[in-house]
Amino acid sequence: MNGLTGARRCARPVRIALAGTLGGDIDGAWWPHSASVAAELPELIEALHRPLGEIIDIRINWSATEAAPDLNSMGFDVKTMPGRRKRPQRLMVVDGRRARATLLVVPHMTMPALGLMVMHRAAGMRVPDAHQASKVFETADRVVRTAQAESALWEDLAPKVQAERQPTPGP
Repeated sequence: MNGLTGARRCARPVRIALAGTLGGDIDGAWWPHSASVAAELPELIEALHRPLGEIIDIRINWSATEAAPDLNSMGFDVKTMPGRRKRPQRLMVVDGRRARATLLVVPHMTMPALGLMVMHRAAGMRVPDAHQASKVFETADRVVRTAQAESALWEDLAPKVQAERQPTPGP
């Protein structure tokens, strides 16, 4: 799947935005069309092949039992409701032979205007001044800043997890 020589045509194009320079806490965003991330993964890998090289590892910071965060509700200043638990932003680190990208995974049910703005903000793309005063921009900015903080924390934990996985030398 990684070294494809011909392009496959998708019924729906992969929605991905990458920063011009990789290596930040967030390098861009991927917005799947459905809740079945696994079904759309082959197209994502194909789209990332050129900028990253052959994909050799993918890590995520969520489990299959966790519900996706609701980005749409973040725009209504919902602080805490009884019984509501904060869901972390979904992150995916994709390692290729040439580069690595940390992607914010935009939940499929995100409103189109917000999803597009999150993708622009996550990839560091310029947003016209007229749009920067909007509630959509404010929400997207909050989502990306939260994801950046979670990414930095996740990366800080990665060496500890790797060290725990290393076998201990025998006597």
